[in-house]
Amino acid sequence: MQALRIAVFLFFAALCNAAAAQPLYGIAMHGDPALPADFKHFPYVNPDVKKGGRISYGVVGTFDNLNPFILKSMRTTARGMWDPEFGNLVYEPLMQRSRDEPFTLYGLLAQTVEWDDSRSYIQFNLNPDAKWSDGQPVTPDDVIFTFQILRDKGRIPFSSWLDTIASMEKVGEHGVLIRFNEKANRETPLIIASSLPILPKHATDPDNFDRTTLSIPIGSGPYRVKSVDPGQRIVFERNPDYWGKDIPAKVGVDNYDQVVVNYFLQDTTVFESFKKGDLDIYQDGSPAHWQQAYNFPAVGSGAVVKETFTPKLPSGMLGFVFNTRRPIFADRNVRKGLTLAFDFEWFNRNLASSAYTRTESYWQNSDLSSFGVPADANELAMLGPIKDRIDADVLDGTYKLPVSDGSGRDRKILRKAVNFLKQGGYTIKGERMVDSAGHQLSFEIMTQNADQERIAIAYRRSLALLGVAVTIRTVDDSQYQLRTTNYDYDMIVKSYPSSLSPGIEQVGRWSSAAAKTPGSLNFAGVADSDIDTLMDHFLTAHSAEDFRDAVRSFDRILISGYYVVPLYHIAQQWVARRSHIAHPDILPLYGYQLPVWWDASVQ
Repeated sequence: MQALRIAVFLFFAALCNAAAAQPLYGIAMHGDPALPADFKHFPYVNPDVKKGGRISYGVVGTFDNLNPFILKSMRTTARGMWDPEFGNLVYEPLMQRSRDEPFTLYGLLAQTVEWDDSRSYIQFNLNPDAKWSDGQPVTPDDVIFTFQILRDKGRIPFSSWLDTIASMEKVGEHGVLIRFNEKANRETPLIIASSLPILPKHATDPDNFDRTTLSIPIGSGPYRVKSVDPGQRIVFERNPDYWGKDIPAKVGVDNYDQVVVNYFLQDTTVFESFKKGDLDIYQDGSPAHWQQAYNFPAVGSGAVVKETFTPKLPSGMLGFVFNTRRPIFADRNVRKGLTLAFDFEWFNRNLASSAYTRTESYWQNSDLSSFGVPADANELAMLGPIKDRIDADVLDGTYKLPVSDGSGRDRKILRKAVNFLKQGGYTIKGERMVDSAGHQLSFEIMTQNADQERIAIAYRRSLALLGVAVTIRTVDDSQYQLRTTNYDYDMIVKSYPSSLSPGIEQVGRWSSAAAKTPGSLNFAGVADSDIDTLMDHFLTAHSAEDFRDAVRSFDRILISGYYVVPLYHIAQQWVARRSHIAHPDILPLYGYQLPVWWDASVQ
């Protein structure tokens, strides 16, 4: 009876706590929002910009679908429908992320929110002025409908994020109360608020939601789809009646009357189209290309402007990814030996004009990185017995990838690689690296484009010195998508972008559950309970210090696992633009933001 009375007391105490929660204009993963409640706009926008004109983007790919939220849409959906890089033009989330803070959200469709200290629930109080492009109001029923249909028929990660919801209910005329289950963590409410679109219940057919479609959608965003040329082009036009143009999170954003997204089969064609003046922006990622390819007349005349931006972001990780589902890559010693064999110095000098920096941490150049930082007492306590699985040099901060003499055949490093391969069961016989049965160590690197192929060729050159046979296969986008969705590859080149607030996206990349889920981002096939534990540490961290140490320990176990052959990073962002496209003077934490640029030719 006493236990029952305590349970009843706790239940009503929780209800009182929920009732006492105060509406918040913004929420942050750690700490408080940087901007005050009466902020007028984000600091990295031009609030006085004159809107109008147009922007024309170019992307590599194609599309046969305007629904980006289903499995069939992956890599075949028109950009801009749900695309933070160009701006969420058609659909919007409940809250808007500031790009000048690690992970802070401000009101959008939801004017305010309420939650408890444990983040066991969140209540979204919708802006009563929020409307769909057909003039209908955005309602709590739309929110509940959206989360139900994305949970049941949406693609990963939408569906997996929504598995964390225990219940949803309407509160008053504009409120939606969401309670979370045991799968949720402290980041979950922010993911639900910022990373999920809200769909119109009255204009969405639930029976056919999981089918591809080219029907013009209804959204709440600043743009409507004007025209569609399947696989080639999509044109968005400003909605003059957009409900949110004056809210603080949208001031100085969405500045064009028309946004055009053009599709090309390869990046070289994108650049040629930019040179001709058909495109207004070209985002460059190749040092050699950035240094050598801009000698055309428009650059000399000033019609094209080259700009370099330096954000305050961690490096992320670009590398050759081992598919550990393959038996040949199951042994860590084999992966380590193959990692040591990549001659970065030769590649950087001969093929990249020495423009790159070697990447040695998933969060390099930030306080979250373990590189060069010994684990302190707090981190060691977090790791517990897991610390015994982490390489000693990674744990004490002395880890560093070997630096070759740049010859392309540094014998000292190659001997180290051979030693680790030997520990993995391989020896050199007759200039071939073979296992105990005499089978040569061989695998295929699947690439997407010429740049990846070039890196793969350099890697193959080094591995050939060890008697490892490597084939390279460059495939088209549709085949690449099919094979990566089904994990039908030995090795691929992948980028793992890093933020200053890593969270649930890491679960999609590294968790045991994701390793078994077709279409997930766990390309390496990692299924390790210790990695799951370390992810849980930073997902549940309350203080900024605990969060930092938890990410560092996670960084250490990934490095020690040798799931990726680390390649390189560039601290700068390179963009070429037509001179009439302008941008604010202030660069936010995350670097340049295309949705706040504008057409300066508008009078």
